[in-house]
Amino acid sequence: MDFNEYQNNAASTDGGNLTAHFLGLCGEAGEVVELYKKHIAHGHSLDPDKLAKELGDVLWYISAIATGLDLNLEDIAIANIAKLKARYPDKFSNERSINREEYKAHDVEG
Repeated sequence: MDFNEYQNNAASTDGGNLTAHFLGLCGEAGEVVELYKKHIAHGHSLDPDKLAKELGDVLWYISAIATGLDLNLEDIAIANIAKLKARYPDKFSNERSINREEYKAHDVEG
């Protein structure tokens, strides 16, 4: 399934409340972080199935927000990869991250 197909399928389950989608995204992202916190701080095992379900909920809210604002999820993904490749042409680098302004001339907006 590609991003366009996902976005179309997700839209069929959407109630259309953009404010609820923004708030839901924060709530679901919090659930992802909570699973990791319990793993790191409390010694819980990190259950990949639970994590995948919560990440799926995050993806749904991102898709719903994009749809609500007439944005295309696939275009967002493509632009994000282009930005990251411009910022980190070989791979992520602490130096490039710390000295981002130095590399800004080669970067795209964002």
